[in-house]
Amino acid sequence: MNPEAGPNSPVVHRGARHLRTQLDAVPAVPCPCGSARRGFAVPGNDFATVHLVDISIDARTHYHLKMTEIYLILEGEGFIELDGERVPARPMLSVMIQPGCRHRLVGCFRIVNVAIPAFDPADEWFD
Repeated sequence: MNPEAGPNSPVVHRGARHLRTQLDAVPAVPCPCGSARRGFAVPGNDFATVHLVDISIDARTHYHLKMTEIYLILEGEGFIELDGERVPARPMLSVMIQPGCRHRLVGCFRIVNVAIPAFDPADEWFD
């Protein structure tokens, strides 16, 4: 569990059979896409994580070998690149990105990203 997380912490609360987090209170960390607030990134959870991500205009194309990601666009308009194909992207578009698919968003966005299994920085690959 996050060292800052107590029983009433907005970052992570661990119940008997649940975790909960207040994503907008999770500290942002730099990532190849911009900055991410990674919910449920705690020891003992390798099932899934949920991220609130602010995508910058210079997001890098990347892929994962093990992880599937589900993007839900909350804000912004532009394109998503999926294995070189550009698809228009706007709020409420949701995309499931399977392992091996090279991807990035082109434009400034705010998204929710569900990573299954839980995000592992060692599973982030660049050409």
